[in-house]
Amino acid sequence: MDITKNIFISHKGEDDESVQRLKERLKENGYDVRNSSVDSTKHQDKRPSDEKIEQDLRDGINWAGTFICLLGPDTYTSDWVNFEIEQAHLMGKRIVGIYIHGSNEAVELPEAFKKYGGPPIGWNSLDKLMDVLDGENIPAENPDGTIKEPIYTITRVKC
Repeated sequence: MDITKNIFISHKGEDDESVQRLKERLKENGYDVRNSSVDSTKHQDKRPSDEKIEQDLRDGINWAGTFICLLGPDTYTSDWVNFEIEQAHLMGKRIVGIYIHGSNEAVELPEAFKKYGGPPIGWNSLDKLMDVLDGENIPAENPDGTIKEPIYTITRVKC
């Protein structure tokens, strides 16, 4: 029996193939994934205005239970990815990063992910992603899937 999960997969447009591969991998593991982000399965002939895009992204993020950000070599350069991460944070969504297959230690994280993102995991850590989708906490990983050692400790205080 499939487990239905509503997610938003933030990514740079050039990484759409990774979005499709991630959805396939989740399906193979019993998840019926409903992705509310804009990907190649939702192509439009005419590009909407930036205001319309922003509203559609907010609606999709709000609808999703989990926010996933695919982390590739150029993801940090995308203004839209940073916008999406900020919106997910403002909505109180759980934000998890997944390094795109073949990424290496040199992947720079988007600024918004550095501020608001949860633990990034390696592409081959699908079991950990399933744990995240099921609400569990996991440790941060390097792109190769090894546990990332903390550089410093951050204490977040809500005022």
